[in-house]
Formats: sequence, C-alpha cells, structure tokens
Amino acid sequence: MPQASPSPRGTGQTHRVQRCAAGRGAQSGAALLTAMIIVTLVAALAAGMVWQQYRAVQIEAADRARAQAVWVLQGALDWARLILKSDARGIDHLGEFWATPLAESRLSTFLAADPSTASADDGPEAFLSGFIEDAQSRYNLRALVAGATVDPLEERTLQRLCGQVNAPPGTAAVIIDGLRAAFPTPASGASAPASAPASTPAASSGPLQPAGLDQLAWLGLDADTIKRLQPYVVLLPKATPVNLNTAPREVIAALFDNMNLAAAERLVQGRKAKPLQNTADAAAFLPTNVQIGSGRASVDSSFFIVTGRLRLDERQLEQRSLVERQGSNTLVLARERVSQLLDR
Repeated sequence: MPQASPSPRGTGQTHRVQRCAAGRGAQSGAALLTAMIIVTLVAALAAGMVWQQYRAVQIEAADRARAQAVWVLQGALDWARLILKSDARGIDHLGEFWATPLAESRLSTFLAADPSTASADDGPEAFLSGFIEDAQSRYNLRALVAGATVDPLEERTLQRLCGQVNAPPGTAAVIIDGLRAAFPTPASGASAPASAPASTPAASSGPLQPAGLDQLAWLGLDADTIKRLQPYVVLLPKATPVNLNTAPREVIAALFDNMNLAAAERLVQGRKAKPLQNTADAAAFLPTNVQIGSGRASVDSSFFIVTGRLRLDERQLEQRSLVERQGSNTLVLARERVSQLLDR
C-alpha cells in the first residue's frame, strides 16, 4: 500500500522547533563567551591591582630601608668624628683607638643594651661595620700642582710609586699633565687681579677637576691602573705631608731619594715598638744619605677617610667620607654612597 506523506502542518512545526533549539543554542554560546570575556577582564584588572599594590609596598619598603640606612651611617660618621676629636692632640699612629676597625655587628645587639627597647630578636637583620683611614698615609697628588712648575722631587716620587705597582709606562706623565691641565696655576711672578675670585677655576679647554681618586679616569687612566694606585695615593683639597707613623712602606720608599723598600720596612717595624714622636726620629731607620725635606713628612694628620658599611637584608650600603680635623672641630668635606645587591 502506498505510504501517506507527512502533512505540511507537521513539517512546519518540526522546522520551527529546530529553529528555536538552534537559536537557544546560539544564545547560550554567546552568553558563555561573554561571561568568559568578563571573567578574563576582571581577572586581568584584579591582577593589575594586586601588582600595583605589591609594587607600592616594595617601593615604600625600599625607601624606608634607604632612609634608615642613611641615618644609621650618619650616626656612624658622627661617632667617628667624636673619636677623631678626642684624639686631636699629639701624634697620630696605628696604635690609637681610631685605627681599630669596627667588626661587623648586628644593630639589634646595641639596641638590646637599652632596657627600654625591644629584645635583640625583634630587631632588623641589619649589620654595621666600618673603619677610619689616615688619608695622609698616602702620597697626596696635590703636591704636583702646588707651584707654577712641577717639583722634580715630587715627580720622581710619583714615578717611583707607579713603578712599584707595575703601572703602565708613562702613567706618571699622564697624571701630571692631566692634573696640571685641570688645576691651572698662575705663572711664576704673576699676580692675580684684584677682582679675581679666591679659587682658581679650571681652564675652559682643560679636563674636569677630579674630586677623588676614582675620577682620575677623566685624565685617561684605566680602571686597573687606578685600582693599583689607590692604596698609595690620594687627592686632597690641599698639599699635605705624609705621616710616617701610618704610611705603608711603598709610600715611604718612594717619598725620598736614595731610599729602598728594605729601609722603609725597618722604619715600619721600628714604629710598631715605639711611634715616631717627630720626623727626626725617623733618621735612625733611614740611610744616612736620605734627607727628610721640610713639609714633606710629619707624624700627625688632619685628613681622614671614614668608611661605614650597613648590610640590610640582601643589600649593602657603603658610605665613604673625607673629613678634616681642625683643632677641636672635624669637618666633612666630601661624602660618597655606594649601594650594591649582595649575592645570595
């Protein structure tokens, strides 16, 4: 028997049901996609807010730690100034209290000594160390620009020092030429005009005036040469004599003609038993043909370098200060801070 064909009404209803189901499926997919986009945006915004808050906390903590470190190092510098002030009379030698370095100590141990403060375990992981160096234990490069011409004895002193540290040939000439170009001096017999300032400015075509030994790179010295010379030379604001009670044997051997390291070592060993009371006492340890020129050697000092190091968590802040002792006053002439990240 022939089968009856479906009625047009049933077919239309079926098509409408399928279209409604397809529409509802499309709407559900669009809603799901919209929800996923909204969740992604909210998560991104939340992550950005959390990162900004974390960043702000880290910056605030870093600023607070820096401010605390600066104040602690300033206190250490004031303490060093008091030590130098209390030792302002008499000779200066390596057996005095100022020459004893401060070993690394936890700051909270100092706070625990005060019963009004918290216990040592509540303090930060901060460690302080430092030491004071006699700046006049080194050869002062300022002597090379003290006059209208270079003193031949000062030139020979620098040449001997450069030879002892195995500096490249010609290093002494580079230093002398660079310093004299940076610190021009009036010609011999010439008088400055009445309207001229008290300090002589650098020549407009010359190099910048270095304020410290690290800045000798401006004169053309490489970092290795500066590192070799650093323990033995210094650049102070004015010419100063070398303290024979604190100078190393290399500086003493280079300071005088007809000297050698063996004679300088005898002086170094002799001053350990008894510090030199005056420059005449050094003659007992030096060769007979060595002449101690006036103004080139002494047994006391006015310039010192104070170094303080603060280790806080994973960072270390070092402050180096050049101070001048003027009677009962100790003035800070220069200050340099170096911050570095420690390896863990």
